[in-house]
Amino acid sequence: MKFRLLHALVCAAAVGASTCAAAQGAYPSQPVRLIVPFAPGGSTDVLARAVAEGMRKELGQSVVVENRAGAGGLLGTEAVARAEPDGYTLGMATVSTMAVNPLLYGTRRVDPATQLKPVAQVATVPVVWMVNPSFPAQDFAQFLAELRANPGKYSYGSPGVGSLGHLNLAAMNASLKVEVLHVPYRGMGPALTAAVGGEVQVQQDQYASAQSLIKAGKLRAIAVSAPARLAGMPELPTMQELGYPQLNALGQTWFGLVAPAGTPDAVVQQLNQAVARALADPGLVQRLATLGAQPDTGSPQAFAERIAGTLAANRKIIETAGIKLDE
Repeated sequence: MKFRLLHALVCAAAVGASTCAAAQGAYPSQPVRLIVPFAPGGSTDVLARAVAEGMRKELGQSVVVENRAGAGGLLGTEAVARAEPDGYTLGMATVSTMAVNPLLYGTRRVDPATQLKPVAQVATVPVVWMVNPSFPAQDFAQFLAELRANPGKYSYGSPGVGSLGHLNLAAMNASLKVEVLHVPYRGMGPALTAAVGGEVQVQQDQYASAQSLIKAGKLRAIAVSAPARLAGMPELPTMQELGYPQLNALGQTWFGLVAPAGTPDAVVQQLNQAVARALADPGLVQRLATLGAQPDTGSPQAFAERIAGTLAANRKIIETAGIKLDE
């Protein structure tokens, strides 16, 4: 980065800004770094690597994935926000990093609204609502009736206080007018194990990781938060169909790309178009399908609006439920 800055200053002094820009060549002229704010192997990382390969073909440059895990995604998000705004550093954005962390951790460390620039939404991952097989309900209507008849009797396992799972539970309690108790665990793995073992009775998880447990009969699916019914489980109604559009929208996990604030609009548009073309490739679409992800792109402005909408919805949930990290 220092070399590029020095080169630009020397070039501009020698031949003028416009000639210098042409001399440096069109973007991109070197590999692009894509920071994933979570550990390798997780859904965000796997999705990032699939999209990075598609973008490489479109940009003609490598898109190198770099994992910066820690503090619930804060460390990686900070790294993106502090990078030079030249289009050569991007970040994977998730509901957690863009629309949960700012509400729970504050914006002193990183403020996505002012320090990051939306580039493109990439995909949406459906979330399946499930119960332990011992739960006395075979469908959503029976599920709702049982919960309303027994407030406080059943519990729900989340990956931790303030997690998306915790917010989804709070939204479920409010929307369905039920009382399901919250049990936080140290991650989604232990929470799923608890649901399978009957330690908690209600659970939700991304379709990609939940489908094997459902097909094995270890958990029973009752509904899905998704744009439409799932091809792999067409019998499952969406929360939208059931009359709960808020739960349908909040339950879906979205992913996208962001850049440091100040990145030129022309570069952002070029990256946005590269993502759109990559997601039109049938091979990439099929690869995303194996992850339970549905391509879901659009303009930078459309992604900014979705972030703002999710942030507002989550703020209301957190304030109404009184969710705090020291709970």
